[in-house]
Amino acid sequence: MLKYKRVLLKLSGEALQGNNQHGIDSKVLNEYALQIKDVVDLGVEVGVVIGGGNIFRGLTGVDKGFDRIKGDYMGMLATVINSLALQSALESIGVLSTVLTAIKMDPITTSYSKLKSEHLMENKNVVIFGAGTGNPFFTTDTAAALRALEIGADLFLKGTKVDGVYTADPMKDATATKFNKITFDEVYVKGLNVMDMTSFTMCKENNLPIVVFDMTKKGNLMKIVQGEQIGTLVCN
Repeated sequence: MLKYKRVLLKLSGEALQGNNQHGIDSKVLNEYALQIKDVVDLGVEVGVVIGGGNIFRGLTGVDKGFDRIKGDYMGMLATVINSLALQSALESIGVLSTVLTAIKMDPITTSYSKLKSEHLMENKNVVIFGAGTGNPFFTTDTAAALRALEIGADLFLKGTKVDGVYTADPMKDATATKFNKITFDEVYVKGLNVMDMTSFTMCKENNLPIVVFDMTKKGNLMKIVQGEQIGTLVCN
């Protein structure tokens, strides 16, 4: 029944805040945890990367006078807070999970390694990758693409509040239409905003397909891993 055995799920920090102006909405967090539990129970190996925009975003900090490098490190810390929150939500419903960070943070988290990640996932342990790549100037999208490639994921899942890739921003343009499937090259030519260029190019060059979908709709994650057409598939 499974089309994808190992996936990397990228979640936006902003989505975690729900209808709040900032912080973490526990209802959204718990709903995400339940969706992840469902696919883990089915036998899917899951890695997760969460953004930190609901707490602090490095580029936004620059606009407010923060040094770019310090701002990016602050953003990395925000991703760790979100990662620990998701770990707690998963453990509360009986799902084994581990937070691995690109920056050493003993005793709060465990340092990242590819071997460790694969061993944990093979034993039904959800691995949550925190602190981005550990370097400034790289987004969590890039961190997610990097981890997906390192762990040999079959699919990059970009869970958002929008149900796919559109010709324009559907929130601003009522005439925008959704793509069910589109190639990496078409995204380049059309100038569509799927994810940052570094992460997008990494996926294209390594033939890693991306599905952009609405994570807020219960059951979508399960449908995708079972092969159902949900959201937009981006591939070569």
